[in-house]
Amino acid sequence: MPTNVPVFITTTLLLAMLPGASQALMVRQVLEGGQRTLRGTLAGNASGFLLWSTATAAGLSAVLLASPTAYAVLRIGGGIVLMILGVKTLWTTLTTVSTVSTGQPYEGGRSTGFVGGYLTGLITNLGNPKAGVFAISVLPQFVTAKGPVFLSTVALGALWALVSASWYILLTWAVSRGRTLVSQPTVLRGLSVITGVVLLGLGAAVAAGV
Repeated sequence: MPTNVPVFITTTLLLAMLPGASQALMVRQVLEGGQRTLRGTLAGNASGFLLWSTATAAGLSAVLLASPTAYAVLRIGGGIVLMILGVKTLWTTLTTVSTVSTGQPYEGGRSTGFVGGYLTGLITNLGNPKAGVFAISVLPQFVTAKGPVFLSTVALGALWALVSASWYILLTWAVSRGRTLVSQPTVLRGLSVITGVVLLGLGAAVAAGV
């Protein structure tokens, strides 16, 4: 069964807010691809999260039922991953002067239409190491061995997709309304510092089993 759902929602929201390939792609699509392409990209990105979580669930059931020690290792590993992301976020923020920035510009041909946007979003998600690391190392620690482990893991994956999509919808709405505020270096740096500190705290709590 899923556990610590509010913490899971907070964690996935913070991860979605971290600058990266998916954020850069969403901004690009809202500025260049049009609404149909953007909707397709959002759907493709969400499908990627579901695929990651389903793949994790397929192997997680056996691990949790066979070895509580393995579960503890996954939990501690997940906490460490979150702390590393927190440190990396703070380090990048303190050593880099942001100018526009939701991440590295997405490179590739311009996609038009829902299908093109969907494929672009799906491929970008499946090729995102951050999503893979989260699915393998962090997602399992939010599931206990009590109850349907496979279904619980897939359900968390669906929640992960929903939270991320909600953030990207808000982000792209803000960008479409005007980039003046969201592109200010001071705002971006402040958001990154807060995100890094919270990730460090969440990682420590997860590793300690709190």
